[in-house]
Amino acid sequence: MNIMFPLGALALTAVAASYLGVAIIRRWAGRARMLDVPNERSSHTRPTPRGGGLAIVVVVLVLAWFAALSNSAFLWRAMAALTFGALLIAGVSWWDDMRPVSFWVRLLVHALGACVAVAGIGIIREIGIPFGMDLPLGWLGFPLTLVWMVGLTNAYNFMDGIDGIAGGQAVVAGVGWAILGWIGGQPFVGVMGLLITAASLGFLGHNWPPARIFMGDVGSAFLGFSFAALTVLASQSDPVFVLAGIALIWPFVFDAVFTFARRLCRGEKVWVAHRSHIYQRLIVSGLSHAQVSGLYIGLAMLGLVWAVTLVQGWSYMAVTMTIIVLMAALSLWAWTCQRERSMHPLK
Repeated sequence: MNIMFPLGALALTAVAASYLGVAIIRRWAGRARMLDVPNERSSHTRPTPRGGGLAIVVVVLVLAWFAALSNSAFLWRAMAALTFGALLIAGVSWWDDMRPVSFWVRLLVHALGACVAVAGIGIIREIGIPFGMDLPLGWLGFPLTLVWMVGLTNAYNFMDGIDGIAGGQAVVAGVGWAILGWIGGQPFVGVMGLLITAASLGFLGHNWPPARIFMGDVGSAFLGFSFAALTVLASQSDPVFVLAGIALIWPFVFDAVFTFARRLCRGEKVWVAHRSHIYQRLIVSGLSHAQVSGLYIGLAMLGLVWAVTLVQGWSYMAVTMTIIVLMAALSLWAWTCQRERSMHPLK
């Protein structure tokens, strides 16, 4: 039997189901007044329904279980752990979309979801580096795995601040995991990547600028958790997937970590909402949502190529791509600063 047909049918089903699901949520959210009302930190100017990411959660998990029931090669323990962890995180995030939940309550549930996932899929034990130099983590593996999972869950949420950026990153990273799962002999990882791509494409039909609905915490937290968990799961067979997983979402990781460190050095309360992410500063400098989201999608594509060179073991190409991505990150920061200076030449 040709495996491409059922995978293609699964992807088309996910796109259609997600698009329809977001449309239903959009109408319901409008009637229920579940709206994101603009404030001084917002990048939008009119009340917009939120919570559309719930369709991504439902479509990915339901179709993943459908694929699991149809394929004995799936990892049942991992599937169960990821499902329960994702439901915990999506649940508290959906609650937060409807009415505000304390940051510390959300963080506690995120940590619990990460622990559930770790119980089923394991921890990061070592990091694969080009030229076959693996870095063992020893006892640091467990806390670093939790920091990675909880950190990316929140970072992805922080980065979902303009139309199309979170969905666009999810499409590219999902494609990356579909490719890496195929070339790395990990069908579970590949199918999860395919489903995330397809469901995110369906969502983007409503969210690409100008957005008619926002993803909400329920979608962004789920995507961050899923990409972190896939990294941990894939690393169980080959430690090179740790760097590859970071490569696939490096624009979000760089922006979030850089902004966090910058605010920490300034003595700001890092858990309080703000508008100092690089992508937000670019919007303030005059770029449109479509331009910034398109820029981040392009940067993510660089990461996809970087990830493939790592997993394929093309060491010199991987080092070259590492340098290119580092230059891209520095250029992004420098360009942002230049645009800000041009707006305030006397400062």
